Amino acid sequence: MAVDLKSRNRFLAGRNPIIHVAEEAFTTTVVGSWPRPSWLLQELRRKNRGEISYERFSEVADEAVLLAVKYQEDAGIEVVTDGEQRRDNFYSFVADKLEGIRLMSVAELMDYVQDRQRFEEMLSRLDVPAFAIKSPVVVGPIRKRRPIALDELQFLREHTKRRIKVPLPGPYMLTRASWVEPLSREAYWSREDLAMEYVRLLREEIVALAEAGAHFVQLDEPTLTEVVYGGVSQQTFMCAAIMAKTDPKEELEFATELINKTVRGITGVKIGVHVCRGNWTRSEGSLLRGDYKPLIPYFQEMKVDQFVLEFATERAGSLSVFEGASGIRELGLGVVNPRTEEVESVDSIVARAREALRYFDPDKIYLNPDCGFGTFAESPVNMAPVAYRKLRSMVLAAEVLRKEYS
Repeated sequence: MAVDLKSRNRFLAGRNPIIHVAEEAFTTTVVGSWPRPSWLLQELRRKNRGEISYERFSEVADEAVLLAVKYQEDAGIEVVTDGEQRRDNFYSFVADKLEGIRLMSVAELMDYVQDRQRFEEMLSRLDVPAFAIKSPVVVGPIRKRRPIALDELQFLREHTKRRIKVPLPGPYMLTRASWVEPLSREAYWSREDLAMEYVRLLREEIVALAEAGAHFVQLDEPTLTEVVYGGVSQQTFMCAAIMAKTDPKEELEFATELINKTVRGITGVKIGVHVCRGNWTRSEGSLLRGDYKPLIPYFQEMKVDQFVLEFATERAGSLSVFEGASGIRELGLGVVNPRTEEVESVDSIVARAREALRYFDPDKIYLNPDCGFGTFAESPVNMAPVAYRKLRSMVLAAEVLRKEYS
């Protein structure tokens, strides 16, 4: 099912029209999440305990969205998100949207890990808050209870004229995180069957988002680096992907197939894939390390417009991995680290963007943080004032770059 540009620019009666502008060099955006206010976290806990409805929680979250958008707009960000304020984390929130899914903490999932003692030791070593981070586990046939993200977009469109990015958990991420064989087997015969269900649901959602005026839909697939660098025979933690892995090559081919099936034939909206190395702790030594070189051949096969990648941390390696790589259209260049107190200088961001110009034209480079500032609601990696200053530095760097390269 294709969506054309005319459909994308249509807006609902009574809502503020988004100002669509031509793509320019060094467009600034964010990856997705923003730190949640303490009062929102209190209501989130009440919702998760069943004390208030999703609808009531969403009304409270509206105020937090306005705050997150205000920070972004004041910083000068051109493509904004709603800060994922309604989400427990970037993928577990689907438990609110889909039937057949149970939200379980990493601690609860320990009962299904083959070597519990080793897994507990690993969580401690990697600084994983086992009770704060939750994962959506498939326990029955999946049915759509409400749109996955369309409600978020519709509210945001009423309150901003900026272009809008909507992050969605990618099909491989969802499959990998929610397939827990003892619990999921009764609903789906295989992980592959479950994956096709996610592909269908995500396709429907992307089409709806495009028709409602989204500028950018971002599929989050952080576990691709975990597949490469997490160890073939180990159960490692990254975004609650704790079940035993198969061959990395098979996993990456599977992920590429799922992404391509999800986006095939959809036009009129920019579609990107975000890949990082984990974003649950400030301890750089606890997060994955390794460049993108093993993933480049798979990126070249993915039929998406942009790859949103972290490069502000030295753990991500060098931009030289793009040397000679064809078929990668755009780069969402990570230029500020969301996990540090230090605010990157304009000069350092400009220097990193100049490196990227060796491989991409100026209008094919977006500037963004490495990842979100509050990926997991209960354990944000930064505070809003610091995040704002990082975004402001990024916007000032974009202005410098445009004067030099427009």
